[in-house]
Amino acid sequence: QVHLVESGGGLVQPGGSLRLSCVASNIIFNIYTMGWYRQAPGKQRELVATITPYDNTDYGDSVKGRFTISRDNSRNSVALQMSSLKPEDTAVYYCSASYTNTLWGQGTQVTVSS
Repeated sequence: QVHLVESGGGLVQPGGSLRLSCVASNIIFNIYTMGWYRQAPGKQRELVATITPYDNTDYGDSVKGRFTISRDNSRNSVALQMSSLKPEDTAVYYCSASYTNTLWGQGTQVTVSS
């Protein structure tokens, strides 16, 4: 069974930084496009960032220039470095793995508040 396990969420002040990690198991990691999505209360899940097996990246407009996605195929992991965090970045962040279908992690809460 495939598992995507996120870590690194928490409470951070506006302007601060946070790094999320996701480790995948039981998949051929290096053929998957990995991604991060987020969902705030009362809102739809939205794209944060994706990274292809060839390290091509895509970002949601609201995080461009502040967030960076990276992957380590040797460790089956994908990371999201978040900086200049804003209260509107508060959400549950989900790791995703896409090939013929999309797999999801359980999510990790990120709260940006003073």
